[in-house]
Amino acid sequence: MSNTISDITVKTINGDDKQLSEYAGKVLLIVNVASYCGYTSQYKGLEQLNQQYSDRGLRVLGFPCNDYGAQEPGTNEEIAKFCETRYGVTFDLFDKLHAKGSQQHPLYQKLTNSVDPQGDIAWNFEKFLINKQGEIVARFTSSVTPDSPQLIQAIEAELAK
Repeated sequence: MSNTISDITVKTINGDDKQLSEYAGKVLLIVNVASYCGYTSQYKGLEQLNQQYSDRGLRVLGFPCNDYGAQEPGTNEEIAKFCETRYGVTFDLFDKLHAKGSQQHPLYQKLTNSVDPQGDIAWNFEKFLINKQGEIVARFTSSVTPDSPQLIQAIEAELAK
């Protein structure tokens, strides 16, 4: 099984299809996000990463998910407005999806089975680092904040390659 996500299609928050291969040559940080979570304030740090590293090739991708504590009940429109007005989010947001269970999106099937620790995502704001070739290279739990040295070192190492 390939460790790349390049062949996966997702829907943008506006409902358009987007091939993840369009991000080829970029380092991606994929995060399952929610508006009513104890970790929701991480939106601020994710946007800071986006601002700080986008010129060097980082793209933060937020995937709203209501699988954990029903903490993302809103429509795509409501989610986009919340992120923009509350946290000034400019990074790419996508259609709400399932990160676990029988309706798990193919993206999350691949993410959760490609790097250790393998298995279901435990909660909102888990992070996956994808290299410039579209390969999944690291996974970080929700408690690893966007400004965590561990995450920043991993991002900088991939950007430098």
